[in-house]
Amino acid sequence: MSRGCSRELGGTDRDRSSPARCTLTIAGEEDEVVAAATQHAVSVHGHQDNAELRQMVRDGLKDEVSV
Repeated sequence: MSRGCSRELGGTDRDRSSPARCTLTIAGEEDEVVAAATQHAVSVHGHQDNAELRQMVRDGLKDEVSV
């Protein structure tokens, strides 16, 4: 069984008092979301693609809410 997740990068930016104020939300399977959010963090926000960033992204995942 797969787990649906969404990653709100803006939540991480605001929680860490970052000036980035990103509002991007990514939804999909966990591995897809981690990969896409990591690519976004690197290309848009200048982060380094490493195990620490991927773990931070994974730790910030939230289960999708059905509407």
